[in-house]
Amino acid sequence: MTVLLFLAVLFVLILVHEWGHYITAKKTGMQVDEFGIGFPPKVYGKKIGETEYTLNALPIGGFVRIAGENAEDIATGESDNPRSFVHKSKWAQALVLIAGVAMNVIFAWLIYVIIFMVGVPTVTEESAAPAGTPLTIVALAPNSPAAEAGVPVGATITGVSAGSSTLTTLAPAPFQTFIAEHARSSIELTFQQADDTQTVSVTPATGIVPDAPERPVIGVSVGFLVTESLGLFAAIRKASTNTIEMLGAVTVGLWTLLSQAVVGEGDLSQVAGPVGIAGMVGDAAAIGFTSLLLFTAFISLNLAVINMLPFPALDGGRLVMVAIEAVTRRPINPAWVLRVNTVGIILLLGLMVLVTVNDILRLVG
Repeated sequence: MTVLLFLAVLFVLILVHEWGHYITAKKTGMQVDEFGIGFPPKVYGKKIGETEYTLNALPIGGFVRIAGENAEDIATGESDNPRSFVHKSKWAQALVLIAGVAMNVIFAWLIYVIIFMVGVPTVTEESAAPAGTPLTIVALAPNSPAAEAGVPVGATITGVSAGSSTLTTLAPAPFQTFIAEHARSSIELTFQQADDTQTVSVTPATGIVPDAPERPVIGVSVGFLVTESLGLFAAIRKASTNTIEMLGAVTVGLWTLLSQAVVGEGDLSQVAGPVGIAGMVGDAAAIGFTSLLLFTAFISLNLAVINMLPFPALDGGRLVMVAIEAVTRRPINPAWVLRVNTVGIILLLGLMVLVTVNDILRLVG
């Protein structure tokens, strides 16, 4: 189920990105040859006007094929069409390239508006939680005793005991104190998810908390979740602020990571690949649908920032080439463009393999 959710999130975000390219190309008068949902092999296609709309077998997003957009088209002379990408103004080309990123940002903002209106499960202070609010598992440390015992994120804790001792007040502070006081004991943890109630035995272990490796823990973060909803205009204001803040945080985080990599201090443990992201999607979904939407918005903003990097094969790299052509007033040799983009794709695939291997090692380590 987690894998299907991850594929669904990825499908929607890539499709939104490509739709941005598509609609902007149409509006700037470019000839769009194909708008594909999924990736080939093609299952079904229907041509409406000059554009063929296709449904493809691999459900991992979509693509747009604009006349004269690729270096291959230029090299083979297929870009002679006056409505092709290369024959439009540099401003039009730049708008088309930026549009995919812009759509990811707008989509994230729209998600924020919706979830702030519907209500977001938010961890609140014990004093602010209404009476009877259940204690919920809001995060789970990988390779921790709780994770190995199968304790799920989003479950509510209904009982905690160690031998003859029982936790009478189910609240975050007493829970942590109880775990610390019974660090050498086997702890019986009873939790409920949907209509299923389970009890597992977990023994606190050290080396789980990076900032305090000597502290024995079972590997769960708990809290009181309450749902707060806003009106339309308040949701729009908060969504706008949230989008700007998250874009800034993602940009700073990525810049820091790249800066460390340049000086040889890069740490792959800070990067999540497809396997790691799939696990995070599952954890978010376990808490609730709005949490899944929040994480989807976060991924969408990450895709936007990454795509704007001035790296070959990414929108940012292609934007740099458009800028160079605008300054020099002559096109870059398409053969060189093809080579550079090929190298960029190979490097990106290599990076994806590395972070995927790192994800797997984290899971089995």
